Amino acid sequence: MMTLIVIDMLNDFFERSAVLAAQRERLAASINMLVRAFRAHGQPVIWVRQEFAPDLSDAFPAMRKRNLSITIAGTQGCRILDELECRPEDAVVVKKRYSAFFGTDLDAMLARRRPDLLVLAGINTHACVQTAAIDAYQRDHEVAIATDCVASYDEEHHRVSLQYLGTAIARTLPAAEIAALLGS
Repeated sequence: MMTLIVIDMLNDFFERSAVLAAQRERLAASINMLVRAFRAHGQPVIWVRQEFAPDLSDAFPAMRKRNLSITIAGTQGCRILDELECRPEDAVVVKKRYSAFFGTDLDAMLARRRPDLLVLAGINTHACVQTAAIDAYQRDHEVAIATDCVASYDEEHHRVSLQYLGTAIARTLPAAEIAALLGS
């Protein structure tokens, strides 16, 4: 069994970064292809999204210090991109820090499902994707990163993060190869 975890594909990130905005269509198409493959094989899809209170009381210290309002509860900014094939029956994890595991019920969800492989997609590779991959690895999960389904607003850090993660933490594979694994 495999589980797909899609991280932070949120309006605010794509509206506030020209680098991500330029990749939006490609990323959404690649992620949707992978989502359809997982569904076709009866495998779960979990969407992870960041969300903070309007007063930033639950935000990162640096966000509070700079009064940086991003992905605020109740706004369009914290919503998953409309073009992504997120369904009401899909699990959604709301996180307050980089890792999808920190302070969430993701561990419990995965304990019930017991996947052989966690596949990660989303943004930003150098922050939230990398932290989730490391946390999954430290919990003894096998991890794969769908290389054409991840991106960062900082392309150099994206590249370096994929290189680092691919050395010991995760398999780095294109979505088509991951989809092929579903059928094997």
